[in-house]
Amino acid sequence: MTTPYILVLYYSRTGHTQKMANALCQGIEGVNGMSAMLRTVPPIRYATDPEIASPVPTTGPAYATLEELEGCSGLIIGSPTHFGNMAASLKHFLDQTTNTWFNGALSNKPAACFTSTGSLHGGMESTLLSMMLPLMHHGMVICGLPYTEPALMETQSGGTPYGASHLAGHDGSRALDQQEKTLCLALGKRVAHLAISLLDTTWL
Repeated sequence: MTTPYILVLYYSRTGHTQKMANALCQGIEGVNGMSAMLRTVPPIRYATDPEIASPVPTTGPAYATLEELEGCSGLIIGSPTHFGNMAASLKHFLDQTTNTWFNGALSNKPAACFTSTGSLHGGMESTLLSMMLPLMHHGMVICGLPYTEPALMETQSGGTPYGASHLAGHDGSRALDQQEKTLCLALGKRVAHLAISLLDTTWL
């Protein structure tokens, strides 16, 4: 991919996080000069067991590579909430990025996070904050959602200043509502605009 791109990297078990990722990509693609690359990670049972071949997805996004991660102009990562933290599958991928950290490939690039949870107080904000920690160690510029986004004040479900979020409901049946989708679009656009600005910035 020759056009600068934002890597939208996620893990999704029931599909809600994937739908958020799709909306984020729409926001990114709405910014001239920036494209979106949508990628996922394998389930942890395949990622950690060398005796089990990781199945190549036959539909949907491919599994991310470290080369794609290092080549991005910005990064947005997403995961369902697992006990107030990111899912092990996404954490495992990030744990493989030591060489990326050594060479500073992600330093000074913008990054943001998104999550989906089954209950309103299921730890969405702590999950978003936990996902920011490895990004900060990589020297990335963390991007949240400002309260100048009206949907952030209007939402009765997902949406936080720490990043986009979605309330899926205890049975996983609740779809993205309009405000949640609006905030996904806004976050994608914001990271894309920041990436374009930072590409032209000379760091001391």
